[in-house]
Amino acid sequence: MATVRLAVRGGEARSLSLKAGDVVTVRDPEGLQPAHLLASPDAPLSLPASVRRLEEGAVSLLPDGAAAGSAMTFRADADVVCVLAAPGEATTPTEQSTPTDLDVFIDTGGRAGGWGGEPLATPKREILIEAATARAYEVSAGDYIQIVDVEGRQCSDFLAFDARALAEGKERGLDPTVTRSVQGLSSPAPGLHAKYFDSTVQPLVEIVQDTVGRHDTFLLACNAKYYADAGYPGHANCTDNFNAALAAHGVAARNGWPAINFFYNTAATADGAIVSDEPWSRPGDYVLLRALTDLVCASSSCPDDIDPANGWNPTDIKVRLYDKACQFPSGSAMRMTPDAEPRLTRRSAFHERTAALTNSFQAYKGFWTPTCYSDAGPVQEYWACRERAVVIDLSALRKFEVTGPDAERLMQLAVTRDMRKLAVGQVVYTAMCYEHGGMIDDGTVFRLGQNNFRWICGDDYCGVWLRELAERYGLKVWVKSSTDQLHNLAVQGPLSREILAEVTTTQPQLATLTDLKWFRFTIGRIGAMPVVISRTGYTGELGYEIWCHPEDGPALWDTIWAAGAPRGMAPLGLTALDMVRIEAGLVFAGYEFCDQTDPFEAGIGFAVPSSKTDPFVGSEALARRRQAPQRKLVGLQSDTTEAIGHGDPVCIGRAQVGVVTSAVRSPLLGRTIALARLDVSCAQLGSQVEVGKLDGHQKRIAAEVVRFPHYDPEKARVRL
Repeated sequence: MATVRLAVRGGEARSLSLKAGDVVTVRDPEGLQPAHLLASPDAPLSLPASVRRLEEGAVSLLPDGAAAGSAMTFRADADVVCVLAAPGEATTPTEQSTPTDLDVFIDTGGRAGGWGGEPLATPKREILIEAATARAYEVSAGDYIQIVDVEGRQCSDFLAFDARALAEGKERGLDPTVTRSVQGLSSPAPGLHAKYFDSTVQPLVEIVQDTVGRHDTFLLACNAKYYADAGYPGHANCTDNFNAALAAHGVAARNGWPAINFFYNTAATADGAIVSDEPWSRPGDYVLLRALTDLVCASSSCPDDIDPANGWNPTDIKVRLYDKACQFPSGSAMRMTPDAEPRLTRRSAFHERTAALTNSFQAYKGFWTPTCYSDAGPVQEYWACRERAVVIDLSALRKFEVTGPDAERLMQLAVTRDMRKLAVGQVVYTAMCYEHGGMIDDGTVFRLGQNNFRWICGDDYCGVWLRELAERYGLKVWVKSSTDQLHNLAVQGPLSREILAEVTTTQPQLATLTDLKWFRFTIGRIGAMPVVISRTGYTGELGYEIWCHPEDGPALWDTIWAAGAPRGMAPLGLTALDMVRIEAGLVFAGYEFCDQTDPFEAGIGFAVPSSKTDPFVGSEALARRRQAPQRKLVGLQSDTTEAIGHGDPVCIGRAQVGVVTSAVRSPLLGRTIALARLDVSCAQLGSQVEVGKLDGHQKRIAAEVVRFPHYDPEKARVRL
């Protein structure tokens, strides 16, 4: 049985091409989201009697006020095309009725999931690579190549040759060693390189889109020797299949082909051994490439059925070719939870403005986010933040609207701070933990009303966790993702108040921008745009965060930039942001904390007040850990000019007593500083330690345990 999973984004619609016998389940994972199905009245669909007819000819599949997880199933009795909508209006930053996604599961009864899903555009050509075979094909310069895993868990090796050189009798194909060297990546390195080169260091293809994120780019395509050595002489293999497919193009046969091994889940262990498991790919997952010159290509459907490489069951691969006139955005898939549909890297509401200032972007939590800006660079951006003001695109933060009569009970249960003490208009920084005390995430809670909260964090799983808690404890509350309805800029630095005061108006009964206190928010307008403004930030400076609907993003940027540029305001990217946050002693997920780290060990024990008497998730474990701490986050400083980095061991003598979590060369302090997690016996101020390099013993860098934050430890600047 094949099940295809799709998503209909909140506020959007999606067509469904169904075949006779397909069974469709529509699920509302967050609750309160309408699901409208548009089809002709005589469409061959078996719908439940509970559906409600709407005036516009659609039917409503889910009841009003649906709880999270509500679902409805219907069947296609014959081939049919219908449209499923997740209707909803764009919401302002003060509203919480955000439209959210619907999950769609199509049980095809064994039929391959739409034979590769819907095309990205009108294909020039479609090629089916049947299970355990390979085919060659020609691609013109600039055209796109989509390699599709039709049914999931299926590997596909890919070869490409310069067609013009091949016509001259020269084989110039993809060269893994050249590619790794030019791209600056070591071997092995799971994942895809941006471009792939031949032996003459000429690029042949570039990666445009990837919905999987896990591939093998350093091994041979499977060959006869592999199977013979495993006891399967004569087994079909990709190398022999390639030799047969490429013979007509004058390519000489080989005993083993270096290839891009799409979807192949291979890794190298710490001792250098290569291991593999089932692919991560699912039905319809794909990689999209662009030909950088005329190519002769070959793709395979790997015949391996003697190990987990293809989930023990080789299936089909599909290749689609698209004309170079097509426009496909670049991006890699982001699955914030394991069962989520992949989402390609998104552009924030401010991308047009930031892209005019830099070409340096990285995929950060599913968004293209500037790393640094062309005119200045990280160090100048850093000084602008410390001396004047900066504007930062932080739209990748995850936002969740928590509403309903039990909203306070849920938040009181889920986070370490006392929500009963949080007033309307107030913001609090807090941790969210598992039962054993390890952290899920940190973030801020906004109280918008008596039963209205907004949780802002970095991980989509927080929404799943909150909904699971609500169901476990029988709470009447809805947790709805508003990330796509709320994008945000941070304006930080000593001049941030006077810049924003010039362009901001607030509601008469609320605090003005100049009166806004630390960790409070107000509602108003910047120019004509409705916004929520909070006096919060991630830099250690006086600063604000501004929350708007994406439609208002460009105009909001322009208004702030017009006021800030004459005062020396600059844009700031992720590299400089990391510099200022380390100086300010602000923690970062995956560095200062993880699910094996409690808030005390992460240096944010202040976010677990002993005065909170209501039980919360992890409260018993944290009470024990408070009484018997094992590790402590400390500051380190060193006069070295050598780089210290995340993961470096911290030693006293031969013994490792801790690990560096974050480090930076501080422009202001003129020395290398770090945050490190040490055994409590070694964490006293003034303790002399060494940071280990190479194998941790052959090179040591002297350091001293110091107080952190290293910059403005009394937090006087943010309290101005």
